[in-house]
Amino acid sequence: MHVQIDGSNVMYWGGEPPTLDPVIGAIEVLMERGIVPHVVFDANVGHVVFKGSKRADELAQMLKIPAAQVSIVDKGSQADRHLLSAARAEGGQVVSNDLFRDWAKTFPEVRRKGHLIHGGYHKGKLWLDFDGSRPRAAKTRRRKSR
Repeated sequence: MHVQIDGSNVMYWGGEPPTLDPVIGAIEVLMERGIVPHVVFDANVGHVVFKGSKRADELAQMLKIPAAQVSIVDKGSQADRHLLSAARAEGGQVVSNDLFRDWAKTFPEVRRKGHLIHGGYHKGKLWLDFDGSRPRAAKTRRRKSR
């Protein structure tokens, strides 16, 4: 099974400033379950986290996954569309605390319980809600690429 990770959302799960640590944690949890993660970032990820641009292969090295499993959308592109399209094409889920309300008409599966894997930290440990049974985490801030 493949799961898309909304990297630009998950990187805020530990609070401000955003870091790759929550993304790495989500990757580890997924891989422990035998799930292949694919991480999608907004175009501005390098500037937001590192104050300078980064390529997908550089992020993949930091995330300790193959470069083919990391995407950075082009500036002006919508990461949400890319993320949701990939999840649909693979029949997979999406790790994010975003509800994707703006996309629910085009991607009605976002309303289906368990399609979106919410997560966060509890007592310093990252958790992922695979079946939609756990209350959502506190709202995380998500920066939009402009």
